[in-house]
Amino acid sequence: MHLKQNLLLLTTCALIIGLPCHSADAQTPATESFSGLTFQSPAEKSIGKKIVLIAAEQEYRSEQSMPMLAKILSSRHGFDCTVLFAVNPQGQVDPTMPVYPEKGKESEFQTHNIPGLNHLKEADLVIFFARLLTLPLEQQKQIVSYIDSGKPIIGLRTANHGFRGRLPYKIDGKQIQFGEQVLGGTFRGHHGNWHRDSTRGDIVDAMKDHPILTGVANIWGPSDVYRTFPENGELPSNCTALVYGQPLIGREQGGESNPNKIPLPVIWTKPWKTSNGKSARVFHSTMGSGKDFENEGFRRCIVNACYWCTQLEDQIPPQSDVSYVDPYTPLSSGFNYEKLGVTPKMPTEYRTP
Repeated sequence: MHLKQNLLLLTTCALIIGLPCHSADAQTPATESFSGLTFQSPAEKSIGKKIVLIAAEQEYRSEQSMPMLAKILSSRHGFDCTVLFAVNPQGQVDPTMPVYPEKGKESEFQTHNIPGLNHLKEADLVIFFARLLTLPLEQQKQIVSYIDSGKPIIGLRTANHGFRGRLPYKIDGKQIQFGEQVLGGTFRGHHGNWHRDSTRGDIVDAMKDHPILTGVANIWGPSDVYRTFPENGELPSNCTALVYGQPLIGREQGGESNPNKIPLPVIWTKPWKTSNGKSARVFHSTMGSGKDFENEGFRRCIVNACYWCTQLEDQIPPQSDVSYVDPYTPLSSGFNYEKLGVTPKMPTEYRTP
């Protein structure tokens, strides 16, 4: 039998028994029955670390950016990656789901759902990109279990107000706030003009040799600067600011600084002490829209942070390869879903552009 016939027979058999079929140059995903995506690193590049990326917000197109980032981390850097999504009752990734019940429509509200959180048990790092989620108690407990494990945490943009209400997390009888205490600050408002200003990221001179900033330059993004502490306040003392965000007039890189807006921290690190005294490395960026990730300097900062969080900072390349694995053309941020082209899709549709 000819080789082509053999391949056709094998493919047909695989389809019949439900095995995944891949071309020779494709990344090999594990099972995706949990409504997520898994990207295995090439064997020759594997560094034996697993990252779980949670895309579960409604404004900044994390459903596009997190698969893109997972591909870079797996193909270019040897991390095994799993992307989990918030899905609707039909199993679709659905950024259009409301974040809390409207008055008089409480009966129509549907609790959010992130299938596959059991993957957190095996994770060496979790990247949280959630916004105002109302999750079932069991899923909240899975998230709290990871946060209290002593393993590292990355929070992107809306993660600092990622959950509606309080997670069931107390230490010494005191309620823990995920944004304020674990990440080092919660959303207190738009410091830059929302959807009008952009942000230039200025590296803190004293921190320019920090491993996370290796090879990082020209950070810019069309999202605005968040305020995470009161006016005339500052970051908590256990936070180390790496990058300040200067609001720019307009949404073009190289624009003029907004003279009425001082720069505020947009990227920092901190430790998190768990209930049993373990210390976890935490990295938080209030930048992180889908369009922000088009900036090479910002992507490199996030990739380097993954090395630092997993205590592999000695392996950070002088110039990390953050080139896209597949074309990346994120939709714009916002809630005007029909105009922006945001529609519910099955998770597998985010495997390729």
